[in-house]
Amino acid sequence: MSLRLSARYLGASALNVDGEISSDSSDSEDESDLTWEDWISDSGAKRPCKSLFDDTTFTSVAEALEYDKDTHGFDFEQTCSRLSLDSYRRIRLVNWIRKEKPSPEHANALKGDEAFLSADEYLKPTLEDDPLLEVPSEDSSDEEEIEVWPQSPLDLAAAKRQIKRLKQQLQRTKQDMIEYRAFVSERLNFTSVAESLKEPVPSSSIHVAAPLRDDDSHYFQSYGENDKVRTATYAQFIMTTPELFRDAVVLDVGCGTGILSLFAARAGAKRVFAVDASDIAEKAMQIVKANDLENVITVIRGKIEEVTLPDDVTHVDVIVSEWMGYGLLYESMLDSVLHARDRFLNPDGGVLAPSQCKMMFGLCEAAEIFKERVGFWSDVYGFDLAAMAADVYNEAIVDVVDSMASEPVVVKDLYLKTIAPKQLDFSSSFTLVSTTERKTNIHAFVLYFDTFFTASGEPIPEDSQVHFVKEGDPILAEVWQVGGKPHISRRMSSGGPLKKPKPKTTSFSTGPLSVPTHWKQTLFLLRDPIIVHEGTIVQGTFICKKSDDNSRELDVEIHYTVKYEGEEPSEAIVQVFKVR
Repeated sequence: MSLRLSARYLGASALNVDGEISSDSSDSEDESDLTWEDWISDSGAKRPCKSLFDDTTFTSVAEALEYDKDTHGFDFEQTCSRLSLDSYRRIRLVNWIRKEKPSPEHANALKGDEAFLSADEYLKPTLEDDPLLEVPSEDSSDEEEIEVWPQSPLDLAAAKRQIKRLKQQLQRTKQDMIEYRAFVSERLNFTSVAESLKEPVPSSSIHVAAPLRDDDSHYFQSYGENDKVRTATYAQFIMTTPELFRDAVVLDVGCGTGILSLFAARAGAKRVFAVDASDIAEKAMQIVKANDLENVITVIRGKIEEVTLPDDVTHVDVIVSEWMGYGLLYESMLDSVLHARDRFLNPDGGVLAPSQCKMMFGLCEAAEIFKERVGFWSDVYGFDLAAMAADVYNEAIVDVVDSMASEPVVVKDLYLKTIAPKQLDFSSSFTLVSTTERKTNIHAFVLYFDTFFTASGEPIPEDSQVHFVKEGDPILAEVWQVGGKPHISRRMSSGGPLKKPKPKTTSFSTGPLSVPTHWKQTLFLLRDPIIVHEGTIVQGTFICKKSDDNSRELDVEIHYTVKYEGEEPSEAIVQVFKVR
């Protein structure tokens, strides 16, 4: 932002920022108040600068540009103005001239639509410490010229109003700069970089190996997060299915705070055993006591594989658990649930909640994720730090996207009543058809899951549709009625013959069409984006297995080909990811 002052008011008196008359000149500003940005904008124009077209060096940018104008017939500022170049395109022009060494005639013939003016390679300085890259345009189009002073020197009220607006704008600009610097610091991770540059500790003959990480300890200490969609869906199923929970014996695997156990007790369960191996079990005990449910809920601290249920209880009617991890199977708590199923669930009508989960897979543009995780590093203060983004193609990203570029397909359908632990390592073929109406760069595959609950515990009908929760949806409306009265299921009236009702299904999705959950979505960034049109077919195989290094992590391989209408499929591409 530039401030343009009317000449008639630049006398002995000037308004200070509070709108009062002051005789102090701004020239008396203490140099100690200058910021880094002030210093660099001044110093850039005063450092030695080389001509754009030969090796002659001058004491300032202005002299170098005047020389090019007089000697080579190239007016740099006039060219930038004629081509309407912004700051980035000006930088590209300087670097292009210095790198490609065109003739002045060629440079004067530029039209502004040349490819190099948009190419990122020309954002990298050709000449190290080039002051011409730091000098702003004389009439930069993104600077806002503000007539600060009123047309009448006596109109102080108008001046104060304008100054107030300027102060507000300055405050917003400062806040924007603070947020920008925080963003850059986070991306650069200066602390980690500094640590990595420290000299290594000299080796000795005695080497003490770092202790191996205990997968379970790391998991139990780090796990624990809440969100509305998850909790509300569990609550809705438990509180609106009294026929399942009334007088039932319930086992809550990985109970956390015990919220699912509380719901089960409120729904009429006779006994609830809440099991958790982490420290939070202590909190769960306090919560149960605070809600006067100690006669119903028993909290047990320990691994489900090792505990014994009290009072000689050997079987339970219902197992509830929130076991799902990122991409569904990351964290592998499902193994514990299946162990509990085989050990404790009543074989005659016992129910798991949830009863079924589907892993969904599709195409995703993910342009913003790509810019943040990869594109950002190509230009950090004019430096190419792209090497920092290399690992992003090796590890899955957990983030939120709001759309897909294909209809999703099921790559794994887990029916919990019968699935075996060995089936959690799997390979599944997929065929994805692009639904984009325009040419689009696909930067990622996206993986998420849908979760289903049934009172019978039986598989859901094939035509069942998952429930998408939208912003503002009253997702708890069916659970707690006005006045705290229990939910009462009402039979719908029918004007014709009665039809066999569909099994009641409660569900939620972690996909892009639903309100984001703490699971978000799991993204697999592609080294080479796929260019798709409507109808482009991406076909391949999704392979998922537990990591050999850490049983709670996943190794994923994606093999795929791309087929355009009327063409043969491309060669197969394989990319490997770690989910952790």
